Amino acid sequence: MNDLPHKALLPAGFHDVLPPDAGHEAAVVERLMAVLASHGYARVKPPLVEFEETLLGGVGTAMAKETFRLMDPISQRMMAVRADMTLQIARIADSRLGSAPRPLRLGYAGQVLRVKGSQLRPERQFAQVGAELIGTAEPAADVEVAALAATALRAVGAANLSIDLKSPVLVTALLDEMPPPADRAAPLRHALDRKDAAMVGEIGGAAAPPLAALMAATGRAVDALPALERLKLPGAAAAERDRLVEVARLVADAAPDLVVTVDPVEHRGFEYHIGVSFTLFARGVRGELGRGGRYRTGTGGSPATGVTLFMDSVLRALPPPATPDRLYLPFGTARGDADRWRGDGWVTVAGLAPAADAAAEARRLGCSHVLADGAVRPV
Repeated sequence: MNDLPHKALLPAGFHDVLPPDAGHEAAVVERLMAVLASHGYARVKPPLVEFEETLLGGVGTAMAKETFRLMDPISQRMMAVRADMTLQIARIADSRLGSAPRPLRLGYAGQVLRVKGSQLRPERQFAQVGAELIGTAEPAADVEVAALAATALRAVGAANLSIDLKSPVLVTALLDEMPPPADRAAPLRHALDRKDAAMVGEIGGAAAPPLAALMAATGRAVDALPALERLKLPGAAAAERDRLVEVARLVADAAPDLVVTVDPVEHRGFEYHIGVSFTLFARGVRGELGRGGRYRTGTGGSPATGVTLFMDSVLRALPPPATPDRLYLPFGTARGDADRWRGDGWVTVAGLAPAADAAAEARRLGCSHVLADGAVRPV
């Protein structure tokens, strides 16, 4: 077990990020954060690990199955490694920033760890970048966050973006008014997730016709929204539908180059969301670039809406990183000269010992240019 192949072996879902990809990811993260900052989102940095009851309390229970746990040897209390950063931002907003003026705009970036990957995202550790708008229930907040996410993605080079809007509580509100038999509730949800209209019709009871109509009102917003508006739904479900239609239209107006689609029955992955939610995609890119939506910061907490971008998917949506020109500085190059070349924008690699052939040494070290007789020459 001491040979190199075994030393390089990593657990499933984990991998080393090597040059130039590691630097590229860091640069993209900072560009995304700069866009968020330019829209008033102040950066916060929560810890990687918290006490289990704090991290997984309240709406945090939705992430319990995804979360690694460990014993704190100091306090002898169970701790949890964050699987998502949104709930940490909610905790900070309710506690450390509880007296800050609302609406409160916060941005963040960091690594998360999950017990298992998914079919579309096998990675178990990845970076997140996100923004949370806390303390307002206005539709304009939903629109701001969704449009901001698209703006940030375009700023780093992502193209052909689309956003899929949904309301995870719409079906819940409908089934509260038209409850199916208790033994059919779970199978009905499963059928809705699979868009199995035949099964919904078979086991949906009184709710089957409106559920079928909701499934049919799925697709491009320009076609789905009129069909969605025509549906006759009971009170709470109608209110959720109206909010979804309003936000979808506002997002389409705010981001006209964004393809807007609607899925009023989707709820998987949005277990702690309480209103309009969304997923971001780029055509031809595996996995979702991000997801977000409306939630509460805690039990009885503030209304909030936010978005989380998944850097593994975001990087797949971008052009490959350009390799910068690197200038080899032969051993003995004066420090002032080296500073001058870096000041001119060069990435420099200093020789640490005399080399018989400076050009050959530059090539060996991956440099594109060498400093010879005070001039820069390609190698």
